[in-house]
Amino acid sequence: MSRSFIRTLGAAVAALSLLATGVASAQDIKERTIKVGLQNPKGHPAVMGGEKFAELVGAKSGGKIKVTLFPGGVLGGDAQTVSAVQGGTIEMTVLNSGILAAQVKEFAIYDFPFLFATSREVDAVVDGPFGSGLHAKLADKGIIGLAYWELGFRSLTNSKRPILKVEDIAGLKLRVIPSPINIDWVKALDANPTPLAFPELYAALEQRAVDGQENPVSVILANRFAEVQKHLALTNHQYNPQSVIISKKLWDTLGAAERQIIQSAALEAGQYQRTVSRELAASQLNELKKAGMQVTELPPAEQAKLRERIKPVIAKYSASVGETTLADLMAELAKLRK
Repeated sequence: MSRSFIRTLGAAVAALSLLATGVASAQDIKERTIKVGLQNPKGHPAVMGGEKFAELVGAKSGGKIKVTLFPGGVLGGDAQTVSAVQGGTIEMTVLNSGILAAQVKEFAIYDFPFLFATSREVDAVVDGPFGSGLHAKLADKGIIGLAYWELGFRSLTNSKRPILKVEDIAGLKLRVIPSPINIDWVKALDANPTPLAFPELYAALEQRAVDGQENPVSVILANRFAEVQKHLALTNHQYNPQSVIISKKLWDTLGAAERQIIQSAALEAGQYQRTVSRELAASQLNELKKAGMQVTELPPAEQAKLRERIKPVIAKYSASVGETTLADLMAELAKLRK
């Protein structure tokens, strides 16, 4: 097979890929590199989603748009990375949607404890008008919301004692996402919240600067927290959708064809990422048990007590996110629960 034939065949494949995205001509696509900052390490479902996104963008652009991933928080914590996306020095990131409350206050609703009961409810809300409506509010802040991926349902770990009842949480020094609602719900359980950027967390646990933290099982496993935490309580107290965001400074320079490639790849990679995240959940829990973590679950009566203790926090932040925002979301959930 001649080299000229191989080059011709490669060009044909690239052309077909462009046509498949509705692109009229390869001239509509410019050579560019997109940097994506991620907090979790390679092997985590969020990074697997990023790898799928990079693969799709490359295929849809005929290799012209290259996506480079920076996992493990090497570009900084979430707040620092979001600022860089707004400034255009980092093109994209994927982060817990609730963190974007620092830009648009309504996003705090995604941090409400015990908001979602199932993944089905989550998907319907974030993929529907409610989710897209919140993402649309980011444009005025220099950010374009492309899609929702997932981090998952959060649980609690610590190095001191098993959590068998709500009172066992009292007195623990817990790392929380740096946001007011997360600080307040930990205080409501008589524990001591310590806001920390995620890249600082492992060292803080190792040095016993904090007793514990709360994250989905996938994060606990991928970041080797079992090395520095003995107890895991499956509280499922909060669900984190993750927003895939891109710098508006970059977005405004893209042509329609380039935008379509990036948007469609973010959505398609999101479906893949959620599937991977959910399929791995059971095996990840088993891996943590094998690593020596003692796993407990609160009995139904204690779960009910946990929800009751947190109700005042939800009431407080319901006012700050706006009555309309809360009513819209609860109406969506009510329809799904019928």
